[in-house]
Amino acid sequence: MRVHQQWQGLYAAARGASVAMGNFDGVHLGHQSVIALAAAQGRLGVVTFEPHPREFFAPDAPSFRLMNAEARANRLAKLGVKDLYALPFDARIATMTPEDFAREILAEGLGVRHVVVGADFRFGKGRTGTSTELAALGEALGFGVTVAPLIRNGVVEISSTAIRQALSEGRPRDAAAMLGHLHRIDGEVIHGEARGRELGFPTANMSVEGLHLPKLGVYAVKADVLTGPHAGSYMGAASLGVRPMFGVNQPNLETHLLDFKGDLYGQHLSIGFVDYLRPEMKFDGLPALIAQMNADCEKARAILTAL
Repeated sequence: MRVHQQWQGLYAAARGASVAMGNFDGVHLGHQSVIALAAAQGRLGVVTFEPHPREFFAPDAPSFRLMNAEARANRLAKLGVKDLYALPFDARIATMTPEDFAREILAEGLGVRHVVVGADFRFGKGRTGTSTELAALGEALGFGVTVAPLIRNGVVEISSTAIRQALSEGRPRDAAAMLGHLHRIDGEVIHGEARGRELGFPTANMSVEGLHLPKLGVYAVKADVLTGPHAGSYMGAASLGVRPMFGVNQPNLETHLLDFKGDLYGQHLSIGFVDYLRPEMKFDGLPALIAQMNADCEKARAILTAL
């Protein structure tokens, strides 16, 4: 997959795609339906924005993103996207009228053949442009437009908001049913304080900065090592939280890969949340903590082996 961070000066082979357009936070089943409709029209591209417009307009608001840019790109690549246009959402784009956006970015810059958006898509200054207006602009500017209907999971409309709620309540399987895949946190393994190694449970530490956090606690997880000599899939138990046993209050994700030996520092991992095992706890001492960690790993193993 080719990633483009501009709409101007693109080489010929990067223009003329059939694109799905939106923020695609989570790349859930609704997003996937939009992408599938775009794929049916020709060479598949995705137009999205970085940072997310909500982050641009309210940079100090609580974190809400289900995915960072790396995780979103990884998921889109798995769906067969050939060109990802991760456009810089800045003051210029934020103040464009719908007409200017359609003409300068979609028609002249990307030279799109076809655009697919969800029924609730809004664009242009003040989010004044609608999917209906985009269709009219496309007709005038020479590209087709398809408006995808919203998707429901039973009585619940599939949305990033509903997925956030499921994760906040410790229901990763319900989130996965709306996502069409496990909720994942992707990123580089960073150096921690090596406490897990000292306790006999070495962990891969990853930052969760800027993300909406699932319910804090311990999870059974599927861990994909994406880079390096240990690339592959592993079962794991992960702790998401502030480590109350050690008085730490900055959340992070610590994953213990079952039956694994090796160094993962600097490699990129994708951690998929399968089941919530228990909340964070403070123990009377290290022996009690180690006993609980053993129990967590065995429970995670049983759950993951049964999948």
